[in-house]
Amino acid sequence: MRAIVFVLCAGAMYSCTRPAKTAVRADSEIPSVSVARVQRHDLQRDLVLSAEFRPYEEVDLHAKVAGYLKDIRVDVGDRVQAGQLIAILEIPEMADEDAQAVATRKRSEAELLHAQSELMRDQSAHEAAHLNFQRLDDVMKVRPALVARQEIDNAMAKDREAEAQVDSAKAAITAAEQQIRVAQAGEQRIHTLQAYQRITAPFAGVISKRYADPGAMIQAGTSSSSQAMPVVRLSEIAKLRLVLAVPESAVPRIHVGGAIGIRVNAVNRQIQGKVSRFSDRLQTDTRTMETEVDVDNSRGDLAPGMFAEAVVTLDRHNGALAIPVQAVAGAEDKASLLVVDPQNQLVQKEVRLGLETADRREVLSGLNDGDLVVVGKATGLRPGLRVKPQEAK
Repeated sequence: MRAIVFVLCAGAMYSCTRPAKTAVRADSEIPSVSVARVQRHDLQRDLVLSAEFRPYEEVDLHAKVAGYLKDIRVDVGDRVQAGQLIAILEIPEMADEDAQAVATRKRSEAELLHAQSELMRDQSAHEAAHLNFQRLDDVMKVRPALVARQEIDNAMAKDREAEAQVDSAKAAITAAEQQIRVAQAGEQRIHTLQAYQRITAPFAGVISKRYADPGAMIQAGTSSSSQAMPVVRLSEIAKLRLVLAVPESAVPRIHVGGAIGIRVNAVNRQIQGKVSRFSDRLQTDTRTMETEVDVDNSRGDLAPGMFAEAVVTLDRHNGALAIPVQAVAGAEDKASLLVVDPQNQLVQKEVRLGLETADRREVLSGLNDGDLVVVGKATGLRPGLRVKPQEAK
């Protein structure tokens, strides 16, 4: 009897423990999946371009006249102000030309004085001839038989001849005055050329290259010859131009005043800039548009020729629903995603996607804030399957 009772109790105990083991085994078979929560983020799509700093202004200073370099006051690296003397040329024949111009002017002035004295003499002769003719003419009117007609005609001819001499003297004065103006212009030209012997800085900057030393023969910069050698190169670096080549696809988003982020790795510096100007046409060989950003360099830590990374913001959506890019396969605007519902079962949803950044993708429709989407590989997963969601960090 005791044996029967023991067997019955053992059977009861076995029947009670068997479902528990089955349940434990069922829980261990539920797969774990990595999920991400749909949340709102500020999304921004950037385009990173290589850029180069260039001087804001740069010019090779040439001589306007040919001559020998007598003195050069600057060297590479010197900072100069606008109007500062850079170099002096020596032109020996310039002094002779100046003396010739002065002599020509003085001769023209002497000719003017002579023409003026001739005019005074001719005017006096004309007055005498005119008075003589006037007297004879008055007598002729009162007593016609007293003066011969021939004498009246001779007096009239002398009067007209004297008047012509006066007009000729006035013309000579006008010509002499014109000659003086020509001589003065020639003298002024020589003085202007003499001023070109001094080469000055057109703007403030730094001497970035020196081409000649004292004694060198400097050709006139106006010469068509390609051998005309400049004296120095002047670069303005207090303000620089950051030049970047914008690809054709991003050209419609470029406008004056648009924000540009600048990273200069050489000096570990980040700068916020704005588009200052752009060429408004594409280079046919690269299909890019040259764009410039003015960058203040009053600190002097930037140098022309340095490279930088220009970050152009193409799109920006604030407070957008977003999911990790790992949750989406491909780059299409529509996708089918697996979502974990409140009962931890997989549900397949069709979603419409928008802006894509380096790590997130905007969700335009199909998901709600707080939904859990499966990220990573979905091999073996199907709608209706119960899973253990584990949020990816």
